[in-house]
Amino acid sequence: MDWAVILAGGSGSRFWPLSSPTHPKQLLPLAGTRSTAEETLDRLTGFIPPSRTLIVAGAALASLLTEKLGLDPRNVLLEPRAASTGPALTWATWEASRRDPDAAVLSLHADWVVGDPAAFVHTAASALESARKHDRLVTVGIVPSRPETGYGYIVPGAPLDRGARTVARFAEKPDASTALDLMAEGALWNSGLFAWTASRLLAELEAHTPEIARQLPKLQAGDLTGFFDSVTAISIDVGVLERSERVAVVPGHFDWDDVGTWEALARVRPRDRQGNIAVGPVALVDATDCIVWSEGIPIVVSGVQDLVIVQANDRILVLPRSQAGELKRILEALPEEIRKLPA
Repeated sequence: MDWAVILAGGSGSRFWPLSSPTHPKQLLPLAGTRSTAEETLDRLTGFIPPSRTLIVAGAALASLLTEKLGLDPRNVLLEPRAASTGPALTWATWEASRRDPDAAVLSLHADWVVGDPAAFVHTAASALESARKHDRLVTVGIVPSRPETGYGYIVPGAPLDRGARTVARFAEKPDASTALDLMAEGALWNSGLFAWTASRLLAELEAHTPEIARQLPKLQAGDLTGFFDSVTAISIDVGVLERSERVAVVPGHFDWDDVGTWEALARVRPRDRQGNIAVGPVALVDATDCIVWSEGIPIVVSGVQDLVIVQANDRILVLPRSQAGELKRILEALPEEIRKLPA
């Protein structure tokens, strides 16, 4: 049967000061009135039931996720430590296989914004079908709409069938010129939406990923803490997909955004006639192309352009939109008493 694994870890530091370790990005209503985690689960309605949906997150989020998403607590998998997507997906796939030896897994993230849920489900079903039929790890590549430098790219190879192709190569976060060349070559964005059978993923781990494979006996013995204490933190992309020759790609024809920075709100929220986005008690006078978010204190913005202004958690952030991608670096330069948000 088909299973879904939703990765919901991370604190979303690029959305400081709104996001925090106990209320991170995936639990925020970044694109609308509901959190991206809730929208992610809604997207699976009628496709993969909640009984076969596993959420992977840290212990600090367990009660919030269980309450917001209404899942059985047994389906909320709590990582003993954050160790990137490789160990997390290995564990979740192992758990799906333990409950269902014939499990095929669809892996997705809880912080995406998707514009066409029906097209998403159609593509996800195709990916799962290709994973079974061709016994491969399948990644969904999104048809690019711009030369994005913050995403990885996939160059498709030989055709398989029904739109699926082998993968010729991966290209990680190219510069703008290279991104344009990749688009001309027919490359796709690497979305992080994956499908595989449990047996194929575990076989590829054994063949290509000693960082994880060496610790699999601990997982098989039920020693979850030992597995996470010993395993190397590595992404599933670097640890498996970029090393394996049994990878396929299926194109996704739907709007998709991983909402990585405050700047991304300009792509996922409606703008006013001056190009502004305002959330909360915000007054705009002769302001253009600004992103303003207030969690309660009225903000008046006048005579400026291209700014990000955020009031939340007793902090105020003001920076040019062009620096939104550098917020993590900016936070590292702050004194801890400012950077650390109140509990």
